[in-house]
Amino acid sequence: MRRKTALTDRPPSAPRTSAPASSHPRLQKTLLLWHVVIIGLAYIQPMTLLDTFGMVSRDSLQHVPASYFVALLAVLLTSLSYGHMIRRYPSSGSAYTYAQKAIHPNVGFMVGWSSLLDYLLSPMVNILLAKIYLTAIFPEVNHWFWIVGLTAVMVLVNLRGIRFVAHFNGLIVFFQLLIIAIFTFMVWRDLHAGHNALGAIAEHGGNRLWNLSPFWSAQAEVGALITGATILCFSFTGFDSLSSLAEETRDTENTLPKAIFLTALISGLIFIAATYFLQLYFPGDPKQYFEAVDETQPEILFLVGGALFKSVVLAFAIITVMASGIAAHAGVSRLMYVMGRDGVIHKRFFGHISPKSFTPSYNIVLVGAVALTAGFLNLEYVVALISFGALTAFSFVNLSVLAEYVWRQQRWHTVGDVLRYIVTPVLGFMSVGAMWLKVEMTSLTSGLIWGSIGLLYLGIITGGFRSAAPQYREDIE
Repeated sequence: MRRKTALTDRPPSAPRTSAPASSHPRLQKTLLLWHVVIIGLAYIQPMTLLDTFGMVSRDSLQHVPASYFVALLAVLLTSLSYGHMIRRYPSSGSAYTYAQKAIHPNVGFMVGWSSLLDYLLSPMVNILLAKIYLTAIFPEVNHWFWIVGLTAVMVLVNLRGIRFVAHFNGLIVFFQLLIIAIFTFMVWRDLHAGHNALGAIAEHGGNRLWNLSPFWSAQAEVGALITGATILCFSFTGFDSLSSLAEETRDTENTLPKAIFLTALISGLIFIAATYFLQLYFPGDPKQYFEAVDETQPEILFLVGGALFKSVVLAFAIITVMASGIAAHAGVSRLMYVMGRDGVIHKRFFGHISPKSFTPSYNIVLVGAVALTAGFLNLEYVVALISFGALTAFSFVNLSVLAEYVWRQQRWHTVGDVLRYIVTPVLGFMSVGAMWLKVEMTSLTSGLIWGSIGLLYLGIITGGFRSAAPQYREDIE
């Protein structure tokens, strides 16, 4: 008969096989609430709404803010699940650790492997975006110059330590939000004067300010809104990666859940408010406004503010995407560190912590090397792959809450427990599941290929699945 697991119990884990980790350098708890929120906002990079506007407007049938609302709902529900699991397992492994401990080590490995597709490609996306902006300003310069140079900056900043990353990003986030406010005011001013991107609103039957058409209209379709929301999972990747800072955040169990929820909520409200006005300004098929529907920021800035405004903002946008890339770089290097510390990937390399900077320095350099492949890929394809990894992590975090609190701890006897540990994760899982139904086929195919490679590797390290994937023992320190 299975013994009921007490609230303070840890799931069974592998026997001790190495010396106590305390004899080696470890991550240091130095981050406060505002540090973590800033890193999250820098990772999410609110100005990314201009980059994805064209493709989401196309797929949502011109209802971008409604798609953001759908994505935000799923993200907020899932952020509550992250909070529950962080309080139970304050580890930098994020969804990988939660599924490993609550469900099964092998499931945890597959979730971590799929999450790597999200986290590992996120720094690359920011390199791609910076390349797009710089090429628009300096078309005569070979794009490899920018890719190599910007990747080197990301690596060097991360090697300085996580507090340096937070302070570096703080000022950038402030100016980024200021630019979004100025840009939104410029769009509002034109709409208030009776003009949008096509000219005088009255002459072509467009919609003026303060109406619901960006959220719902006669041509709106629920399926299209969800399709747009699957792309926008990319926009929110960053709130979840904050869980990878668990071992560097003070008072982790209280600080990190708040930071994750606040980051998702603040960014979601910014996205919805800005794209409401933007959708009114560009009300029709995005192909009639933009030459490159999947790279719309330069054209949007030019159409709204002119050539000078475009150049100034693009110059700053290069800094903002670098801040996002630096934060993403920090997140993936720590996920790889936890997987290495567990021994599911090469322990001496991936589990290494620098004794000087207390950072997973080998992983930071490796992620930089992967980011260099940005020169061979396009933005829309990478965004699709990231969405696959993000949806996998979101799904299993919600399932982990059910497994940990309902199955293991059997906490369903009060109304509060039912709401926290059953209703919320089920709704979160269902909202993410709706987006799974609309995942682009390229993303699904590539993600399944990546997952198959991980499954083959897991079979090798577990002796044909006869044993569980190795786990790290906290209780032996």
